[in-house]
Amino acid sequence: MLAKSGVFLATFFFMEFMAWFIHKYVMHGILWNLHRDHHQKDHDHWWERNDVFFLFYGLLSAALIILPDPEVYWACAPIGIGIAAYGTVYFIVHDIFIHQRIKWLRNIDNSYARGVRRAHKIHHKNRHRKDSENFGMLVVPMKYFRK
Repeated sequence: MLAKSGVFLATFFFMEFMAWFIHKYVMHGILWNLHRDHHQKDHDHWWERNDVFFLFYGLLSAALIILPDPEVYWACAPIGIGIAAYGTVYFIVHDIFIHQRIKWLRNIDNSYARGVRRAHKIHHKNRHRKDSENFGMLVVPMKYFRK
C-alpha cells in the first residue's frame, strides 16, 4: 500500500512537469494547430480543439487503471489514478477557476489564486505560438505573486 501511495504521489507531482513540458514544446510546438484556439479571445462554441489533450490524458489514465493485470503490473493503476487526480485538479484550476468555462469558484481570492491567475493571464497575453511565458499550471514562479 505504501509503494502504491508513493507511485500515486510521484505521478501526481511529475504531471506538473509533464504539463509544463507538453505545453511548452508540444502545444506551442508541433501541435499548435490543436492549441491555437485556446489562445483566441472569443470562441464560438464551448468545445476547443485544445480539449483533445484532456481526452488523451483521460484515455491514458483509464487504460492504465483498467487494462493491465494488477498482479503483474501493480504500478499501472496508481500511475493512472495519479494522472486522473492531476487532470481533475488541472481542470478545476484551469477550466473552472481561471477560464470560467463553468461559472463556479469565481470568488476565490487569496495570494496563491491571484498568482496563478496572473501567470496564466501573462501566458495568454501573447496569442501566438512563440514568445509565451509560464507554461506550468499549479507551480508558478514567485514573480507572479508580487504586484
